Amino acid sequence: MARETAEEKAGFFMHFAIYIAVNAFLIALWWVTGGIGTFPWFVFPLFGWGIGIVAHYIGTYRGKAYVERMAEEEYRRLKLK
Repeated sequence: MARETAEEKAGFFMHFAIYIAVNAFLIALWWVTGGIGTFPWFVFPLFGWGIGIVAHYIGTYRGKAYVERMAEEEYRRLKLK
C-alpha cells in the first residue's frame, strides 16, 4: 500500500511538472508572437488543464484518506452490531 501511495504521489508530481513546463512554453510562445496587446489565448489550456491538475491532486492526496476514513467508520459500525 505504501509503494502504491508513493507511486501515485510521484505520478502527480510528474503531471504537475509537465503542466508547468508546457504552460510556461505556451506563455513564452504567446509573448514572442505578440505579447501584451494581443489576446492571451494561453489561458484556455492553462485553466482547462489546471482543472485536471486539481482533480489529480484531490485523487492523490485526499481520495485515499477519505476512503480509509470511511472504511474505518464502517468497520466500527459493523463491529458494534
